[in-house]
Amino acid sequence: MQGILYEESTIWLFLLVTVVMGGWMAWMIGRGIALGWKPYWQAAVSLLLLGLAVRFIHYALFEGTLLSPRYYVVDTLVLLVIGSAGYRATRARQMTTQYRWLYERSGPLTWRAKAGAKAGA
Repeated sequence: MQGILYEESTIWLFLLVTVVMGGWMAWMIGRGIALGWKPYWQAAVSLLLLGLAVRFIHYALFEGTLLSPRYYVVDTLVLLVIGSAGYRATRARQMTTQYRWLYERSGPLTWRAKAGAKAGA
């Protein structure tokens, strides 16, 4: 997998920088945008920019390639998955607590209308 998904000599650097550090930042970006009731596209744009920051950390600390489209895409996809999960988890919690008479949780990232509830009146 070395050279395909990550360029460092060991996967632990990829996991530390991209998954742990970048993933935490991605989760917080998704959560923060959802808490502000902002649309998802704002989270996606922010996560694309975070992908650039993660590439810079790889470059500055571990002598990785700064302008590598392949590794930028890999890092950004990981961040998009984690950030999207943070956004959806927060939005599901918001919808089921703010509108508890209309919606109920149907999973950790989803909600559904309660039986007999009418959304528009």
